[in-house]
Amino acid sequence: MNDKSSYLGNSNLKAAGVEVQFTEEQVTEYMKCVQDPIYFIKNYIQIVSLDEGLVPFELYDYQENMVNSIHNNRFVIAKLPRQSGKSTTVIAYLLHYVLFNPQVSVAVLANKQATARELLHRLKLAYEYLPKWLQQGIVEWNKGNISLENGSKVLASSTSASAVRGGSFNMIFLDEFAYVPENVADEFFSSVYPTISSGKETKVLIISTPKGLNMYYKLWRDAEEGNNSYVPIEVHWSEVPGRDEKWKKETIRNTSESQFRAEFECEFIGSQNTLISPHKLKCLAYRKPIKARDDGLKMYYESEQNHRYFMAVDVSRGKEIDYHAITVIDITEMPYRIVATYRNNSLAPMLLPTVVNAVGKIYNYAYCMVEINDIGGQVSDILYNEFEYENLLVTSVRGRKGQTMDGGFGSFQTQLGVKTSSMVKKVGCSLLKDLIEEDKLLIEDYDCIQELTAFVARKGSYEAETGHHDDLVMTMVIFAWCTSQNYFKELTDLDIRTKLYQDKMAQIEEDLAPFGFIDDGFMDNTFVDQEGNRWNVVDDSDNPEW
Repeated sequence: MNDKSSYLGNSNLKAAGVEVQFTEEQVTEYMKCVQDPIYFIKNYIQIVSLDEGLVPFELYDYQENMVNSIHNNRFVIAKLPRQSGKSTTVIAYLLHYVLFNPQVSVAVLANKQATARELLHRLKLAYEYLPKWLQQGIVEWNKGNISLENGSKVLASSTSASAVRGGSFNMIFLDEFAYVPENVADEFFSSVYPTISSGKETKVLIISTPKGLNMYYKLWRDAEEGNNSYVPIEVHWSEVPGRDEKWKKETIRNTSESQFRAEFECEFIGSQNTLISPHKLKCLAYRKPIKARDDGLKMYYESEQNHRYFMAVDVSRGKEIDYHAITVIDITEMPYRIVATYRNNSLAPMLLPTVVNAVGKIYNYAYCMVEINDIGGQVSDILYNEFEYENLLVTSVRGRKGQTMDGGFGSFQTQLGVKTSSMVKKVGCSLLKDLIEEDKLLIEDYDCIQELTAFVARKGSYEAETGHHDDLVMTMVIFAWCTSQNYFKELTDLDIRTKLYQDKMAQIEEDLAPFGFIDDGFMDNTFVDQEGNRWNVVDDSDNPEW
């Protein structure tokens, strides 16, 4: 080939419009590559090794399984440890996909644009070292995208709705999806995913190391349980050659036990500073609601006629930042159970009372406690004055004693709801921890569990980690605080603190109970003094001389 056969002077790239004369052997090889991506990768893909430089890509067994799964399925989700070659494996397959499938578009999306472009750079590097008879002519060759002569394209961008909105893609690769902020992941799947999944041959590939309970976690769990179309792929760190127990101990020594569990054991619960213990969070399991509305209402149990319900309401400004949150709890008997939740960040605050009133009616006019720190006071006023909601709970401000829940009687200042002061939050968090860890409050809502995994200690209190929300958690905190109030005990005839105390004491007594009694053959009225003398107690009640 002459100089005009190269793309922009790069001798490693074939320009568009350049004809190649194939030998018989090359035709045979080309057909093998078309039919078998693993053959193509093993024989023609080169990668950069830190120790050896440019080397052929020798696939491990688990990497071959990944390639076959991606090739033979439309939807694949993979959970892999750090530094396992997951991204390189996918990039090698994507190169095969665009080379041998004309007129296809691929989106490489990562949590950061720089990461996505680095992945595209790896694909371009592997492309440059292909023999030119395997290459397609180059039309575009930029940092953010490439276009080939066969009409195929690859775009690299951050994972967001705007990155691919309006485009038509045959395959989307979501790298490290667990690290995409929750709001971005929600927006992406709600606005972009439906257009992708509507095709008959389009592919979606999600690969990540876990990080908390987020959308990636939900997709993975649903895939495991067969509740979605994704084929799950899991790789254990020990499957990577060179990783054994010695390597594990050295890695933990250089990092930490918790970091190893998160990044190599691929545990979803990573933070150790959560209000609820990580061990308990791992045991919480969500279920599919029996009813789910588009506005954010999810019902897990129908209302029962003779049951009593409690409804905690957290109010936001409805500007798609924080969420309005409602949690409905069955308080008829212990353990309490969350039976419905509502979560919406776009509803105008003045419309929220309509939702609260409707949900309350469904659940036997549930006792309702509204958080009134900001504009929540207006919501409770509308509930009281316009809807005349009969079971709206009130609190009284009693000086140094702070707020107490009561019927609104007496000379103290009353308010239609509760302000989540530092004391209310402190007491509520403490009791919520006991309620959940002692199985006195049963939670089966995914959003509640997800928020709990990111509700961590900060500045002497607890709040959501950056990029997460705690609106549903705060409704549970309000409920937990209410359980400590005498008025709540009168409503329910249950004393939660006494019940928790009794259960703990029973457990302690059970743990301290002796294994049994030793019978040494002597009578019950026999004892031994400090000098070893054995004495018998004589009953002299029938002897008048004594």
